Amino acid sequence: MCKFFLTYANTSSYMNNTTLKKISEILGLSISTISRALKNHPDISDKTKQRVVELAETLDYEPNANAINLRTSNSKLFGLIVPSISNWFYNAFIASVEEESRKNGYSLMILQSGDDPLIEITNLKLCRQNRITGLFVCISPDTTNIEPFLKLKELDIPVIFFDKVPEINNCNKVCVADSLSATMAANAIVNKKKKKVLGIFGNPHLLITKKRLEAFQNTINEKVNKIKLITDHASSSVEAEEIMLRHLKEKPDTIFCMSDEILIGAMKVVQQKGLKVPQDIAVITISNGGAPKLYYPEITYVETSGHKLGKLAFSSMMACLGGSTFIQELTIESLLVEGGSL
Repeated sequence: MCKFFLTYANTSSYMNNTTLKKISEILGLSISTISRALKNHPDISDKTKQRVVELAETLDYEPNANAINLRTSNSKLFGLIVPSISNWFYNAFIASVEEESRKNGYSLMILQSGDDPLIEITNLKLCRQNRITGLFVCISPDTTNIEPFLKLKELDIPVIFFDKVPEINNCNKVCVADSLSATMAANAIVNKKKKKVLGIFGNPHLLITKKRLEAFQNTINEKVNKIKLITDHASSSVEAEEIMLRHLKEKPDTIFCMSDEILIGAMKVVQQKGLKVPQDIAVITISNGGAPKLYYPEITYVETSGHKLGKLAFSSMMACLGGSTFIQELTIESLLVEGGSL
């Protein structure tokens, strides 16, 4: 997959030909005087300041962002590395972080890894080259070495891992409540007195998958009225579709999908086979909330909000920039949203 690059940055300074030199030539003042006037320096008279500011506004002057960044060693630019911007959850996360960045005077550079560790490292280098202030990153399933990310600490660049995070403890993470989400979904199934459940989980190497699988299995297996549980793993909607076709012959009465991507693959088979939900087969998922509303009846889901996670990640980043050295893993709450599919 090719790398995807977006920059939510103010580009007007690159398009604007007005410089301090031009303002100084028009007003007959030195460049240093113009610069200090624009900064409201006390050594410059109010009359001169007014003349400079009025002309600067007339000419649409904007300071050179690159020059300021080099001088202050603060780019006011965050990097964000995500597997895919087309994913509902990550789309909501990105929108949330971008909104908070803009409100606080920062810009956001968004890079897509396509779950490829090599592209991930290339993106990391690009972030360093652009002198980012901080980095948000969701690692790929095959990322086993996060030292390149941790080395950013030596450059005083904080890193916030989100959603798909490393298993080590010496880094800042923000996650959805993975174990709780899976437990809530399992309890909803138990309460409906289901007998045979097909649980389709994500990539088995990811911590998020391990947590959700363990919690789901434990909740199902600890009940007095035993439920037959079939589990499998899918890393894409296509693989989820294949798993559904393979296991339908075992006639599960309920499908649990670990994510929106898996839900889409599973529901394609449900529709292809003309199965009625929930009469023929019940469905429940963990979701950001968008995909379940595409079906009728709407799919019951445990909410894991990308928007809320983005807010939490930004708050954690600002704490780090404010001097906090406390390493922590933060989570957002989960909520069961009833549809008509269970």
